[in-house]
Amino acid sequence: MARAGLTVERVVAAAADLADEVGFENVTVSALARHFGVKDASLYSHIKNVQDLRTRLALLAGEEMIDHIAAAVAGCAGKDALAAFAGAYRTYALKHPGRYAATQIRLDQPLAADSRAMRRTAEITYGMLRAYGLEEPDLTDAVRLLRSTFHGYCALEAAGGFNASRDVRASWDKAVDALHRALEHWPREERREAQHKEKSTS
Repeated sequence: MARAGLTVERVVAAAADLADEVGFENVTVSALARHFGVKDASLYSHIKNVQDLRTRLALLAGEEMIDHIAAAVAGCAGKDALAAFAGAYRTYALKHPGRYAATQIRLDQPLAADSRAMRRTAEITYGMLRAYGLEEPDLTDAVRLLRSTFHGYCALEAAGGFNASRDVRASWDKAVDALHRALEHWPREERREAQHKEKSTS
């Protein structure tokens, strides 16, 4: 029988807080049961298993993160939007390390397609990049560049990987500026194809 007062929402919210405290990889049903002062069986009335718990946590964190980003980029365009997006991403990743780690796990495709957070993330990210005049397949390439840059930088910063005396925020701002310039002068796919055809016929 489920313990009175426990709900799926309370369980997942507690898991998110626990992830930030001890690390996403250490979020288990047993650890969460200890937090609530109940036996593991009490939680299985609300979640299927640890994978279900971590998936729900990933979806919660994804919604929180994109809400934070959406609020930051509202009313912005071009470089301002990129800087706001990047800043909100970094702030969330550093403030909520366990939640952020959850957003990086791979979700089942049907679940990801049905996720409000995933849809909003795609809408906001692709919308920002279309302002640079990008279309597919360049959009996907640009999204991968931004994601790998943001994630790599935040992961290194969180791990204390930057030891030089240069201010970490200053380097971040330079990186965002460099991304803006790269997006403005993106080597578009159709241009490369045209150049290839021109060379092959000359």
